[in-house]
Amino acid sequence: MDRALEMTVFTAVVEAGSFVGAVEGLRMSKAAVSRHVDALEQRLGVRLLQRTTRRLSLTEEGRIFYERAKEVLGALDDAESEVSSRTLEPSGLVRINVPLTFGILHLAPLWAAFMEAHPQVDLDITLNDRVVDLVDEGYDLAVRIGDMPSSALISRKLVSTRMLLCATPRYLERHGTPLHPHDLAHHRVLAYTNWSDRDEWHFDGPHGKVSVRTRARVHTNNGDTCRGIALGHGGIMLQPSFMLYEDLRSGALVEVMPQFRAVEIGVYAVYPTRKQLPLKVRRLVDYLVEAFKHVSWEPGGLHVPSSAADD
Repeated sequence: MDRALEMTVFTAVVEAGSFVGAVEGLRMSKAAVSRHVDALEQRLGVRLLQRTTRRLSLTEEGRIFYERAKEVLGALDDAESEVSSRTLEPSGLVRINVPLTFGILHLAPLWAAFMEAHPQVDLDITLNDRVVDLVDEGYDLAVRIGDMPSSALISRKLVSTRMLLCATPRYLERHGTPLHPHDLAHHRVLAYTNWSDRDEWHFDGPHGKVSVRTRARVHTNNGDTCRGIALGHGGIMLQPSFMLYEDLRSGALVEVMPQFRAVEIGVYAVYPTRKQLPLKVRRLVDYLVEAFKHVSWEPGGLHVPSSAADD
């Protein structure tokens, strides 16, 4: 049996949430869909899906295989599209949604070089931190920061960023430097409300994982506001390294408790489908992937926000 077809059917079932839901998109009967998944599990010698009368869920092996299958199928689609479109020139409007701060700091410097390379492509760029519905709201592409849940959307990772616990030297001189995450209960904490865990902060420490519920003096849905208050010696914040690397480099901010590492999250280019992806969108995604290939926002690391633009 065709291994690529088995993977296609399996990923369609996972993304639809049921065998019945996958039928329409695959244009197969339910029996054929079930047969392909059964054959895949038998060939691999593991159960990929837990089936009950009410719900379908991935086993741990199924979750791993699903992620790898998406990568393999994506690579096949990319190879076919690249070969078929090499002689074509992309054109038309691309509607893009990007996070506010990341869009200003790290994407805005890249757009000019892309438009120079592709003079027939126009860009319509919206900046906000809301998670938009790409299909319903008519976006061709979005840049998102955070974990990508299983969905019908396609994502390509651009770069990683780590959440850093930071404050000014003056604040720490006045209020003391916390030595353990639990000490944050006695400090002025600046909280970003769009962060999925809000006031629950998680760290990997020398002796394992540590979680602490903070008591924030400030809640805001804008990371720049947290940064501004912190730079005014107003408290300790947990914000991404892509926003803070210059402040850390200059000494305006210092990392607090670096031995307790907060979560690392990905920055992704997200688009609705691989099938018949417009060339203008594919070229833009490829450009962004290349642009962030050599970027590092780790303290002391190299930051090269326009590597692709200089090629």
